[in-house]
Amino acid sequence: MPKNTEDKIPGIQKAAILLIALGPERSAMIFKHLKDEEIEELTLEIANTRSVTPQVKDEIIDEFYGICLAQQYIAEGGIGYAKELLEKALGNERAMDVIGKLTASLQVKPFEFVRKTDASQLLNFIQDEHPQTIALILSYLAPQQAALIVSALPPEQQSDVAKRIAVMDRTSPDVVKEVEKVLESKLASLVNQDYTIIGGVDAVVEILNTVDRGTEKHIMETLEVEDPELADEIRKKMFVFEDILLLDDRAIQRVLRDVDNNDLALALKGGNEQVQTSIFNNLSKRLAVMIKEDMEFMGPVRMKDVEEAQQKIVGVIRRLEEAGEIVISRGGGDEIVV
Repeated sequence: MPKNTEDKIPGIQKAAILLIALGPERSAMIFKHLKDEEIEELTLEIANTRSVTPQVKDEIIDEFYGICLAQQYIAEGGIGYAKELLEKALGNERAMDVIGKLTASLQVKPFEFVRKTDASQLLNFIQDEHPQTIALILSYLAPQQAALIVSALPPEQQSDVAKRIAVMDRTSPDVVKEVEKVLESKLASLVNQDYTIIGGVDAVVEILNTVDRGTEKHIMETLEVEDPELADEIRKKMFVFEDILLLDDRAIQRVLRDVDNNDLALALKGGNEQVQTSIFNNLSKRLAVMIKEDMEFMGPVRMKDVEEAQQKIVGVIRRLEEAGEIVISRGGGDEIVV
């Protein structure tokens, strides 16, 4: 295969060829993660792509594979680690070519190596740090990992850390480096990068949407006392089980199609009367009677089990909203036109 034939092809055209090669289903999944203008550009390029030789297609797929490997290895252990593994996988010349293409534009997130650390182990290293330090580290972690750590913090510390994440805006590279040094010997590799926008309300909402219901309630109740405006801003972006009342009948019916009946009965066992009425009104009479009977026959239930069932239904609602199948009215005065 001729060396670097794909280098003569513009990036947008490479992306279009790759998507064509992946097929419509996989391409559609990728489109979900792109901006509208990127989708428009790629769609136009795909439409204008008439024919591609098997050789060019294979070269572009090979290039994409190499870049994916490099990014994974860099995230795990840095540039040096990536180069070593790529040489074994692709050979020295190809490895240097891939690394060279990435180095100019690649930015590795701080604490990337920490993301692969067990949450309980990480908690042992950071729980005695200043709340601002904990907030900084959690802002760089995946919401699921950060949620486990927030849940394990002392109750009086949870709301403080959540508040610090929410009001965090920009952090100096020097501060990030200093925090990384604390964990360097056991967990992390140091990286350099420009000022980075982290944290914010969206970050704390993602974490609160993932923690257990008890932790979420405690943090929100504390924030409502300490900073009502922040609590209100966070709540507008969140969705809890009781907020199913924000959905119209059509949306509720769509949600119920994807909900297990046992989970529904258990969730309603701990739901308020308004929520129960709203859901029963959107079930067939036969199914409503069956769910009510299940609720009566199950007797006393653990609150933890109720909250888990409610969280499953909230998960269905969030998934359908992300897919654009339902719309949640989150307040703020905006009108929704259907």
